[in-house]
Amino acid sequence: MLRTTDNHVETAPVLPAGSDPLLQLQYETQPPSGPGTTRCLSHPPELALRGIPVLCSACRARRDWLLINHGRNVWVRCRCGNQWLEPEISRADFDAMIAIPDGTTYPSVGQGLIALGFDGAFAGTYLE
Repeated sequence: MLRTTDNHVETAPVLPAGSDPLLQLQYETQPPSGPGTTRCLSHPPELALRGIPVLCSACRARRDWLLINHGRNVWVRCRCGNQWLEPEISRADFDAMIAIPDGTTYPSVGQGLIALGFDGAFAGTYLE
């Protein structure tokens, strides 16, 4: 299961003193990548897998999901804080759902969940 309390912050490699400021800016504006990267995607509409609508087992919500990709796995998270691994959604499916490749980078998954409203604070509400 994905740990949402991981406070790991990826640090940027130190460039040599006097390096080109444009190269530094280019590095800082690139999205995080690599095997340890966790990406989140808001999915407000209903989600159907193989024609079956997805329901939260805790609060019975039918829409307003957060899809979390780490490595080859994708988790579905509800606003109530319930989360589960969804083997029906592959990383390729996740990549196909991303319309805008840039986004906000958070220092940890936990801080991202709080900022996006998927930490349980909005349980029972749909945000649009």
